[in-house]
Parts: sequence; structure tokens; C-alpha cells
Amino acid sequence: MKALLLLGAFNAALAVILGAFGAHGLKARVSPALLETWATASLYHFHHGLALLLVGVLAKQFGSAGFVTAGWTLFAGMMVFSGSLYLLVLSGQRWLGAITPIGGTAMIIGWLLLAWAIYKNT
Repeated sequence: MKALLLLGAFNAALAVILGAFGAHGLKARVSPALLETWATASLYHFHHGLALLLVGVLAKQFGSAGFVTAGWTLFAGMMVFSGSLYLLVLSGQRWLGAITPIGGTAMIIGWLLLAWAIYKNT
């Protein structure tokens, strides 16, 4: 699916930009612990951007709705997980850490949906 391919490429690029911003722009402004949180967010963001590219290719190759569902679930999880961590670091609002596991759970579900789609369609 074209949307997943575009989202994957865009989010991988954005993760690199945000990773560089964290390493260079935030270094003097936040604590080492918050820098580590930012690095975690950008790492998961990048990996799941690449995953969206993979899922987009699989969805196009096999034409199965299962791949599309897995891709959108991974995207939602990535946005909530990484997004909540980015916002936590930038805003200092610690309560955002409470929603991060929701994104992590969605990413796990997305990976399991991908495994199911591969099993059913290959």
C-alpha cells in the first residue's frame, strides 16, 4: 500500500532528524536521563519507520488486508510510543510516560498481526 510506504519513508527520515536534534540540540538543555529517553524514542521511531516500508512492500506484493492492518497498528503504536516520549522530554510533563506503554502494546500487536498475515498469505 502506497500510504504505508510513504509513511515509512517519511518517518524514518523524521526519526533521523529528531535523533540528530536530540544528540546536538538538546544535549545542553536536558538531563542525561531525558537524553536517553529521547534516544529510545528516536530508535523505536526509526525501526518502525523501516518496518512500515517492509509492511508496505508485503501489502503490495500479497494484496492482503492483514498486512495493511498490521501496518496501521504499527504506525499507531509508533506514534503513541515515540510521540509520548518526545513530548515528555520537550514538555517535562511526566504523566506522558503513563501512555507510552499503550504505544508499546500497539507495536507488539502490530508485529503479531504481521506474523499472522505472513503465516496466512505466504
